[in-house]
Amino acid sequence: MTDSKDGGAAFPNTGNSTWDMNPDPGMSLRDWFAGQALAGMLSAVPSDAPRIDVQHFAGLAYAAADALLSARKDTQ
Repeated sequence: MTDSKDGGAAFPNTGNSTWDMNPDPGMSLRDWFAGQALAGMLSAVPSDAPRIDVQHFAGLAYAAADALLSARKDTQ
């Protein structure tokens, strides 16, 4: 997860604590952003809605994540 397109690790596990002997980069920041966006989008869907296209929402979530990463890059 060192690819600059994914934003790096969302919650990097540095191995600095005594209980953590195996550092792990964890999920990417892009995946974290997409998950947060997806949760927000799906929370707006009425509970009595007919079947929804989850793949469509997933694509929108990753588009939102990419936009967030781009905006973040522009402010650094």
